Amino acid sequence: MRITVSGRNGIMITDGLRNAALKSLSKIEKFFTEDTEARVVLSVQKNNQIAEVTIPFKGMIFRAEEVSDDMYASIDNVVDKLEKQILKYKTKLKNNFTPDSIRFDVQQDYIKNDLSEETEFEVVKTKRFPVKPMSVQEAILQMNLLGHNFFVFTNSDTDDFTVVYKRKDGKYGLIEPTM
Repeated sequence: MRITVSGRNGIMITDGLRNAALKSLSKIEKFFTEDTEARVVLSVQKNNQIAEVTIPFKGMIFRAEEVSDDMYASIDNVVDKLEKQILKYKTKLKNNFTPDSIRFDVQQDYIKNDLSEETEFEVVKTKRFPVKPMSVQEAILQMNLLGHNFFVFTNSDTDDFTVVYKRKDGKYGLIEPTM
C-alpha cells in the first residue's frame, strides 16, 4: 500500500508523526493490494488533533476521521475505526469484489466478537417528496427549518440534483452527482 501523509492548517509533518501513521496503517495493509493508495491528512483545529484517512479502492472509498487532544491517539483510533468498517462489511465487500482485490483470508481468527456482520441493510422508511428548483442558500434554509442534517434539491443554477449537508464542524457541504 502506498501511503501519503500530509498536514493541513499549518501542521508540519514530523518524522515521528509520519512514522506513527505508517506503523498504524500497516495494521490494515493486509486487506489491500500493493498498488492501493492511502491518504492521511493530519490537522489541528483549536485544541483538536484530527487524523483523516481516505483509501479509494476499486470504486469504493474507505474513509474515517478521528479527533482527540493527542495526534498519536487520533492516528491510532482512525486506523482502528477503518479496520472495524472493513471487518463489519467484509461479507458485502467479498461479494462485490473479485477474489484478488480485497483480502480477508489473513485475518479469520482476528475477527472480534463485538463486530456483528450485516448481511442485509434494512430500509425502515422511504420518503417521497417533490423536488423543486432552489438556490443553495434556500436549500440550507429549508434543511435547517426541517431540522435535518442533509437536504436533496434541484440546484436552480445547474438544474442538477444536489445534496446539501451539515458538516461536523458546523459548516455546509454540497454533493453534486456527475454522470
